[in-house]
Amino acid sequence: QVQLVESGGGLEQAGGSLRLSCAASIGTSDKPALGWFRRRPGLERETVATISGRGDVTYYADSVKGRFTISRDNAANTVDLQMNSLKPEDTAIYYCASRRADLPRASENAGAYIYWGLGTQVTVTS
Repeated sequence: QVQLVESGGGLEQAGGSLRLSCAASIGTSDKPALGWFRRRPGLERETVATISGRGDVTYYADSVKGRFTISRDNAANTVDLQMNSLKPEDTAIYYCASRRADLPRASENAGAYIYWGLGTQVTVTS
């Protein structure tokens, strides 16, 4: 069982930046793929960015490419999402998620992630 706790959400103006962080209770020998996902008002959950166990492979949704950066610190068991040039359409609840502990390969499919945090709200005003 992996527990995930997100932090760093809040209210920001368009063009601004926010950094989300997720603390994961991962065993010292486990390096599962991690990801950030979001649910925008009235829309289905979508993948924002994912990162492999070693941090060498990343995926970004087209809507955030060039603006968001995912990174992980395996020593600290954290995964961050740096969000720059924020837009009002980035307003959403952002969730951190993990694949099964023995699966380091990142997936773009949210269904591949079985452990989820409770989410953190990001609101971007115009």
